[in-house]
Amino acid sequence: MKKFSIALIVILAAITVQASVCYAQGAAKTGPDPSTVRDEDLEKDSLHNLEVARHYFKLKKAYVAAIKRCEEIDAGNPNFAKLDEVLFIAGESSLRLSENRGKQKTKEKTAGQLRQDARVYLSRLVTGYPNSVFLKQAEDDVKGLGGAIPKPTP
Repeated sequence: MKKFSIALIVILAAITVQASVCYAQGAAKTGPDPSTVRDEDLEKDSLHNLEVARHYFKLKKAYVAAIKRCEEIDAGNPNFAKLDEVLFIAGESSLRLSENRGKQKTKEKTAGQLRQDARVYLSRLVTGYPNSVFLKQAEDDVKGLGGAIPKPTP
């Protein structure tokens, strides 16, 4: 009888511990936040486009090409992990094109339209990515463009 009582106590203790462990993992069933779920292939493609945009922006001074790559990323992968850098390159490229800098010229947009595009891109960076390494430069540039456009409230 003594052995039976000890065995019963051990079994009950094991069941109690097991039940509490299962309860603690209950939230794991919901999965990750859907807004942060990223498609691996899309991320890889976007990263390649970002590298090309960086090359055009920094080395070639081909700002029109950099903007096109950034717009492709922004349209195709709005949850891209490095969207802050995409917005920065697009905004800076637009700003520099409006000042007639770089090796490319655009006939599609006027200097005023390019400045407005730069303001939109940089405002999105300033309001949406407060921890970005590009934040300080974006804030300085957007001040010269009339200040950040406030983030729309839903």
